[in-house]
Amino acid sequence: MRPSGALTQVDDSDDVETRIYRAVFDSVMSQRLTPGTKLTEASLCSLFGVSRSVVRKVLQRLAHDHIVQLRPNRGAIVAVPTPEETRQIFEARRALEAAIVQLVAQHATAADLKALRQQLAQEHQAMHRFGQPDWARLASGFHVRLAALCRNPILERYLVETISRCSLIVALHEPPGNAACEHDEHGRIVDCIEHGDAAGAMALMEEHLCSLEHHISLQRDAPERSLAQLLGLSH
Repeated sequence: MRPSGALTQVDDSDDVETRIYRAVFDSVMSQRLTPGTKLTEASLCSLFGVSRSVVRKVLQRLAHDHIVQLRPNRGAIVAVPTPEETRQIFEARRALEAAIVQLVAQHATAADLKALRQQLAQEHQAMHRFGQPDWARLASGFHVRLAALCRNPILERYLVETISRCSLIVALHEPPGNAACEHDEHGRIVDCIEHGDAAGAMALMEEHLCSLEHHISLQRDAPERSLAQLLGLSH
């Protein structure tokens, strides 16, 4: 779910602007597109068969959502968070997710818990069957699902934006092969929620997010791949 508001609302209609937006957004979330990657208008026009005006409109929407940076006379790149922005983003995420898990622990229904267990099962399968991008997407999806279950659309909207910005940071700084989120940590959080232990769920989430921030490395070399491959349009 991509709520309206802080993030630009994206329709479910199959128009070309939506497809370009989703291709870039999902590629960032799955860590195929790393911070600093150039998104040239000519390449996007060629890949999607559209005019420059369409591409520019999509890039403006992505810039509004902090996914890309528009540089005067130099084109667009996937956003590169600064160290200070990184600290602020993780600080905000810890506060948001503490509030979210508290609400979920207080109000979770049997159906909510079933949805969370299904999410954990998908994560477990991804750990053994798929590559890092698929695992990263599902790991982020766990946090988004928690936000949906807190029944506060404002918190949910802010977390979706914050997670997208965290994905940029992880894609840039996390060492290859290191899991962005640990499956077992997610499981323990759900256990606390199931027992109505809001304090325990909040403490585990704080520890979980601090661990994610702690394991971020300062440098990572981006792989040499074409824009089509980074957008998942080619192999």
